[in-house]
Amino acid sequence: MGICSPRRMASVLAGFASCAVVAACSALVPVAVSDAQLPVGAEAGDLDLSPFYRWPGDMPDTPGVLLRQEIVELQPEMPDAAEAVRLLYSSTDWRWNAGQVAVSGTLFLPEGTPPAGGWPLLAWAHGTLGISDACAPSWTGFRDRDASYMNRWLEQGFAVVATDYQGLGGPGPHPYSQWQAEGRSVLDSIRAAHRARPDLLSGEAFIGGQSQGGGAALGAATLAAAYAPDLDILGAVVTAPNSTYPDGPVSLPPRRSSVMFLAFATGGLRDDGPGIEDILSPDGLELLDIARRACTRDIVIRAQELGVASPLDLLTIAPERLDALRIPTTDLPLVPIGFPLMLATGQADETITPMRQYAVASALCASGNDVTWQVYDGMGHDGVMHRSLGDAFAFARARLAGEDPSSSCAALQPPGPPGTRDPEALFNED
Repeated sequence: MGICSPRRMASVLAGFASCAVVAACSALVPVAVSDAQLPVGAEAGDLDLSPFYRWPGDMPDTPGVLLRQEIVELQPEMPDAAEAVRLLYSSTDWRWNAGQVAVSGTLFLPEGTPPAGGWPLLAWAHGTLGISDACAPSWTGFRDRDASYMNRWLEQGFAVVATDYQGLGGPGPHPYSQWQAEGRSVLDSIRAAHRARPDLLSGEAFIGGQSQGGGAALGAATLAAAYAPDLDILGAVVTAPNSTYPDGPVSLPPRRSSVMFLAFATGGLRDDGPGIEDILSPDGLELLDIARRACTRDIVIRAQELGVASPLDLLTIAPERLDALRIPTTDLPLVPIGFPLMLATGQADETITPMRQYAVASALCASGNDVTWQVYDGMGHDGVMHRSLGDAFAFARARLAGEDPSSSCAALQPPGPPGTRDPEALFNED
């Protein structure tokens, strides 16, 4: 087998296989506060970024409490932002049951005077960046693609809050692709944003996300009724989600990522089994060390140099043994969601293929949800974000007007294999 290309290596960072079935009903119950200890330190990806990210006092008993805020410099890719505010807020730790933990993020406010009642809010969740604190976008800034995407929402008169997720910036591991944890980070970012600028934001909110963030957005949507009934969420705009529905109507073989340790090093392995260091090859251990202090670009570069051609190159155990050890972090239950969803898929997406995203749409429809699924010819994993924005704005405007967008559920059709990518489209590198 040959060495993965840069584009292929980057694409596999976006998700990984999930093989077991999640316990649907009990999974939605909010986690109670406990005396469990959150893993911290270098092995958890913790770095000394800034005192802002470490809360020195007692944590509040409730999620979504704003701990602190500070104004940060605006990115050139966001000319329609009037203000950027770094946030630190409380959110419920689902993975280690350690009660409330500090999570960071960024709130962006648009230029101009807010409308009567305030700006509506988009809570947006980013795609794969890594598991180290060094990858927190509130610290490093956002990728050009992501900053430009959020700027388009600002241009349309929406405020945007973008969580870093638990463990990226804040203390402890980042539970990579664990929808229960990431979904809570998204929902609590909405609460924190309203506490940061209560006079400028309306009560109306949308959830959105890309790739890993698409899974986080669907996780937040799944949790919203039980975890955040106080929030007025009108809809979700999801692009290229990494979610899986093992009980859905479309059955697919599991995906395997060449850097599965992004999940396994941060709570993706069962607590009663071997640790991450016990199942990785020497190459895997080297990449793990990089992942704990750097981000995906550095991992990709070193993986190419090492000649990593398969996920099996990084393991010392058989795939069947791995499947028995892993936690089904992307497996979502079939449940009704109390608001419509828009799902956008690139027909040329080779990272999370159109068929896998069709499986997501089919599962959401089978659960009785109102789903608008759009497939965009020539769009890859990244390009679908910007190509779908016109439809996303129409979806959001309809919801703000009290309208229900047309559902695609009755007309779902399998999309076939990935098509040819349009090299001229904006941010359509993959």
